[in-house]
Amino acid sequence: MIEVDIRKKIKIYNGVSFINVNTSFESARVTLISGPSGAGKTTFLKILAGLIQPEEGIVTVDGEVWLDTSQKIFLPTQKRHLGFVFQDYALFPNMTVLEHLLFGTKDQEYIKRLLNMGEMLGFQNHKPKHLSGGQMQRLSILRALSTKPKVLLMDEPFSALDQALKVSLMTQLKDLLSELGITCLIVSHYQSETEGFAENSFNFI
Repeated sequence: MIEVDIRKKIKIYNGVSFINVNTSFESARVTLISGPSGAGKTTFLKILAGLIQPEEGIVTVDGEVWLDTSQKIFLPTQKRHLGFVFQDYALFPNMTVLEHLLFGTKDQEYIKRLLNMGEMLGFQNHKPKHLSGGQMQRLSILRALSTKPKVLLMDEPFSALDQALKVSLMTQLKDLLSELGITCLIVSHYQSETEGFAENSFNFI
């Protein structure tokens, strides 16, 4: 269970606003986080990842305290055992597809499974500059999965994929998340995009 009670100031076009979230997310389930543009959904994921600190709040994951501002507890990102699929991919330009995955695991069978899942087996020696937008997006997903994270955070992860590839990837990804017991939070503007993938939903207002 991910339990969250946070407050964060954010800048908006006409001043400032606040993210106020007090909720919980089921473990080993996929939850869709939806809401209007500019509401702070990406910022919220980055708070969970430890990339941004809120003014105040608590985040616990399966009983482990990741954040407690009142107690000055802030678990570093690298100790949170999470994967993050960034909206802009955030790939390493000097690393091939295979090297991105080897950065997370040395398990060759698991790497092969990820490459097959993302239909990237034929591109494993390519660097990002030689990949299309859809291929970079798939690599971002595979890299986030390479460490077999406890929590997977995904920010608009399917936006660059065609419908057939999206359905195939989501089907295999759902099986893998279930098999590994990964808790997944996915931000998307389009609820229909994750139909059959997300089991729960949270409306970010």
